Amino acid sequence: MKKNWKFWELPTPVNKVCRKSDIYRKNNGKPSKGVVQYGLHRGEWSVLLPTKRNDTPRREGMPYLCLPGPAVHRRRYEIDGIPGNALGAYLGGGSITVNGNAQDAVGDTMSAGRIVIHGSTGDAAGYAMRGGEIFIRDNAGYRAGIHMKAYKQHKPVIVIGGRAGSFLGEYQAGGLILVLGLHTDGRPIVHFFPCTGMHGGKMVFRGDVSSIRFPDQVTLHNATAEDMAEIAPYVREYCRLFDRDAEAMLRDNYTVITPDSKNPYQQMYVAN
Repeated sequence: MKKNWKFWELPTPVNKVCRKSDIYRKNNGKPSKGVVQYGLHRGEWSVLLPTKRNDTPRREGMPYLCLPGPAVHRRRYEIDGIPGNALGAYLGGGSITVNGNAQDAVGDTMSAGRIVIHGSTGDAAGYAMRGGEIFIRDNAGYRAGIHMKAYKQHKPVIVIGGRAGSFLGEYQAGGLILVLGLHTDGRPIVHFFPCTGMHGGKMVFRGDVSSIRFPDQVTLHNATAEDMAEIAPYVREYCRLFDRDAEAMLRDNYTVITPDSKNPYQQMYVAN
């Protein structure tokens, strides 16, 4: 590994190996305790985070993994374990796959690339996101998509397979947030105060959201053919990533939420 690569700053020792299988073989089938390990094989990075003997995280995880650098935008990363806060912050390309849960601020201010979470995320996923895609298999915490924005061809997308916490899409200014409601714990598809301060972009829910209270400054309508043409590629990609039936899911009803141009947040923003 080149010594001048600055995108990873790790406070613990690192063991460099060639393949993920070698990581396990060198440690009797488990990652070493207290050591962050990574390896490059055929252009893909694999990362294993520290664990205890019972395979639970040794600590909250390494923060700021995959920050921008000379190689990040061109690489594909796979992480086994629970990464720390701000995974993929400022990401400008490439892809990150987490085989497990992630913590807060996944994709903070990312502008391109893809992050795939085979689990749930903490709070503020996609904070100030301005491009790229985040696919979350299960649930997202509070304030997912806060301050999302779009510019010209750059359109951020967050797909949440389960449910979302309070303040979903707070101050959303652009992009697409799609919530599929595949969770099975009986909780609502979104918690309190969704779309608060929303003045751009689009939010889409699969299924009935008539029991959810939305602010007066947004409008709801059943997805049109044009809406479905926009969201169908993301539904299909979610199903491909997480082994779901896309065609069955696309037959369901979807509700689209957009800002109400006749009743905007006039005291907070200039007119769009």
